[in-house]
Amino acid sequence: MQFELLNSETLYRGRVFTIRRDLLRTPDGRTTKFDIVEHHGSVVILPIDGEGNLLLVRQYRHAAAEDLLELPAGTLEPNEPPEICAQREVREETGMAAKKLEKIGEFYLAPGYSTEFMIVYLATGLHTDPLEPDADEFLQVEAIPLADAIAMAESGQMPDAKSLAALFMARPHLEKYLK
Repeated sequence: MQFELLNSETLYRGRVFTIRRDLLRTPDGRTTKFDIVEHHGSVVILPIDGEGNLLLVRQYRHAAAEDLLELPAGTLEPNEPPEICAQREVREETGMAAKKLEKIGEFYLAPGYSTEFMIVYLATGLHTDPLEPDADEFLQVEAIPLADAIAMAESGQMPDAKSLAALFMARPHLEKYLK
């Protein structure tokens, strides 16, 4: 299917994302508008401690109007290598640094309206090395046995898309950590 971009205009430029409106010609010759959230991309991290626990963060998400249990994650700075972002975010959000970061996959978060592309890392060899969290983040770290975390995700107790996708993608890499 071939779509032709006819025009693009910026509607909003924010701290983390930009919203643009694209006018496209569809394959059958009609025109249509798409509102797109432009995002620099992000990382999501599965930090596993020496006891086989997955470190998750609980934080208030205003759009959902509730506290959600999620994998640590963060937005890439412009031109920032994803592995550098992952190292920073795991330290900021969990207080732990990883001796080993392994890239295990990537995915679009919501390709129907956003360019956000997420890169998934497994973080092991954790040791205490905190960074100051972002000023607007109020996080509670929860160490949950990996098998329990997977069961929570499967039963709907972790309704965060990036965490679900990353856990599913990481499944083949997690067998050695399951007790």
